[in-house]
Amino acid sequence: MPSQRIDVHTHAMPEEAMAAVAARGFRPTGGYKISVRWTPQAALAYMDRHDIAAQIVSMPLAFAGSADDPEFGTRVSRMINEGHAELIAEHPDRFGAFATLPADGPDEALTELGYALDELRLDGVVLTSNMAGHYFGDPSLEPVLAELARREVPVFVHPTDCPHIDVLGFGRPSSIVEFPFDTARTITNALYTGAFQRTTGLRLILAHCGGVLPTLGWRIGEHTIMGRGPHDADIDPAHVAEVLRGLYYETALAGSRNSLLPTLEVTTADHILFGTDWPAAPEPTVEHNIANLISFDGFTEDELRGVERDNALRLFPRFA
Repeated sequence: MPSQRIDVHTHAMPEEAMAAVAARGFRPTGGYKISVRWTPQAALAYMDRHDIAAQIVSMPLAFAGSADDPEFGTRVSRMINEGHAELIAEHPDRFGAFATLPADGPDEALTELGYALDELRLDGVVLTSNMAGHYFGDPSLEPVLAELARREVPVFVHPTDCPHIDVLGFGRPSSIVEFPFDTARTITNALYTGAFQRTTGLRLILAHCGGVLPTLGWRIGEHTIMGRGPHDADIDPAHVAEVLRGLYYETALAGSRNSLLPTLEVTTADHILFGTDWPAAPEPTVEHNIANLISFDGFTEDELRGVERDNALRLFPRFA
């Protein structure tokens, strides 16, 4: 049987960008110890081992300039996006890419967004759960979210360290607990500030089945009638439920009943996508997660096929 799965959560960084980032001593968030060096050949071999027809690669890091190099964020983001475009040109049927945006401000982000989508023809955009401490609903992110809503392109929301990780992380990898919470933080703030009322075309894909967001879904909605903050929008539980139902949720490190059952309480099976988080997630963990996913008794056979492939085709029809 030919490979069928479409993996919407996998990471890659072109060599030129990796060298530029390493030269500044940058280290990835999350506490990952990645033992596999990503190359197109390694990725293709991995995909073939796991029945994956195509991967939508991303590099979910918000790079910004500094006093000694104010153009660093813009320059590295351009390197990543052009490298991904070259990868797609070499293997158009096997790879897609979410564009990386610089964290220097809305003007720089919008410029790169336009170039990545209109000139490079990348498949969507990746945003981190917070951009240098700014969460969805913050006015500084409003122009970018508005443009993404206008274009109705897929947006992959990947967690990153919160600004207070040194206190909240207890010295442990933030990918264990803080990553799932930061996804919930940014969507909750977007809900309460009315961002989803103003940007109705957003097509967000939440990493790891939204982290703890589905579990907190009812509670988030109920608090809209228990007491509203001074800057909160006029929303109600029905709005919260409608937004959560319309989001997409991917299964990397979230293919077990612990994650899938709460997710199916806030949305339907046709809004769940397949993801692996490779190579950040080691291959044995990916295998365990896939085994959990395919043995989950909450999907019909048709629904599981949708999770693994068909649901993604509605967002990325060029892979049909």
